[in-house]
Amino acid sequence: MHIHNLSESPSILNQFISEIRDVRIQKDRMRFRRNIERIGEILAYELSKSLSFAENKTKTPLGMAKTPLVEDEVVICSILRAGLPLHRGLLNYFDQADNTFISAYRHHHKSDPKKFEVIVEYLASPSLEGKTLIIADPMLASGKSMVMVNEALQGMGTPKEIHLVSVVGALTGVEYAASNFSEDTHLWIAAIDPTLNDYGYIVPGLGDAGDLSFGNKVQH
Repeated sequence: MHIHNLSESPSILNQFISEIRDVRIQKDRMRFRRNIERIGEILAYELSKSLSFAENKTKTPLGMAKTPLVEDEVVICSILRAGLPLHRGLLNYFDQADNTFISAYRHHHKSDPKKFEVIVEYLASPSLEGKTLIIADPMLASGKSMVMVNEALQGMGTPKEIHLVSVVGALTGVEYAASNFSEDTHLWIAAIDPTLNDYGYIVPGLGDAGDLSFGNKVQH
């Protein structure tokens, strides 16, 4: 898998990453969502450089302008619910993309909260045959959600290529994804942290992206 870790080159992206990690700033949900969205826009821009382009002619008031435009048919797959702000950032740049939505959540065992399984339920998707698939999930912790979502999408056709997009990941999750996706898959990520805690959360990470975006949920 090709790993593109944007934090390796300092940029304005660092400001947004710092703010979503900051426990003081996290109290402002709107700002948290907007920063995730802005990170998604930066990741979309970097990802776009790897796509296929074809020359396009545009008529201006004074003549014809030649511009290379993306020719790939892009489908953005968002993992609900935490992926929605990231999805919006990607869609701001790939505004003609088709969209896939899928639910994947952790079910923690009541007898042992440290143990959990990832459950995939809802799926709405167009055909992925020959398309450029972008799977967006802000937190790449264990990597299981990304892998299970990809497996759930198998019946929707074979994509031309697959790109994974995350905001923060753990080294463990990155390695797990790399071992379960094809070698030509691309991962675009804003930061990679060293480890997971006993509950499967990224350290230092930022907490639960879904809760910080939309509020706490009731655990069943």
